[in-house]
Amino acid sequence: MIKKITCIDCPKGCQLSIDTDGRQIISLSGNLCEKGITYAKQEIENPERILASTVLAPNLSLKLVPVRTSKPIPKDKIFRAMEEIRKVRITQPVGLGQVIIKGLLGLDVDLIATREVL
Repeated sequence: MIKKITCIDCPKGCQLSIDTDGRQIISLSGNLCEKGITYAKQEIENPERILASTVLAPNLSLKLVPVRTSKPIPKDKIFRAMEEIRKVRITQPVGLGQVIIKGLLGLDVDLIATREVL
């Protein structure tokens, strides 16, 4: 199966053409540097994303506190992570970078505030 993606590891934005068996790379073309190979391998074999969202804060100055994961999480866990985030209510002021959920989904990833909210 051929998959076409744009590499975002450097400013070149190479158009990669990746032949896969669904889980591993069979062949790769279109990369102009070694970063394209690393990016393609990560995207095909273990795709991860930083998750950005908001958490309800009914009694604070902002009703929604912007948050994000401290590190990328596996792409297949994003919906489960969102289910956990929806359960959270912030009742106290938070600072920039403050941990809202430690070890989200049992991963070595925290959910942190991306804005101070009083």
